[in-house]
Amino acid sequence: MHMYLVVAGTLVVVLTAGFGIAGITTGWVLPLGRHRILRPKLWGYGQLVGAVGASLWMFLGVFPARLDALALIGWFVFMGGIGIQMLAQRPGRAPVPPATSSAS
Repeated sequence: MHMYLVVAGTLVVVLTAGFGIAGITTGWVLPLGRHRILRPKLWGYGQLVGAVGASLWMFLGVFPARLDALALIGWFVFMGGIGIQMLAQRPGRAPVPPATSSAS
């Protein structure tokens, strides 16, 4: 049973990282959330950061007490990835138009 969980966790992390790389390179987002994502590249970075954090949390969290800090760091990195994904759903800053001088 343990091997099934490891394989399923690995598959989820690899797919998440793959979707993140696709979002970064091409701007492609899964059709499920396409209507909410305003900045797909930032979404891809969030996916990639989340995948790294999840892999640290899942795969290093099972080792002895010496590596407990890495599992905790992985959890915080995963939450940071979710935060980046939330920022991708908000509009970015609009560029400020150049000021025109009206010197007489």
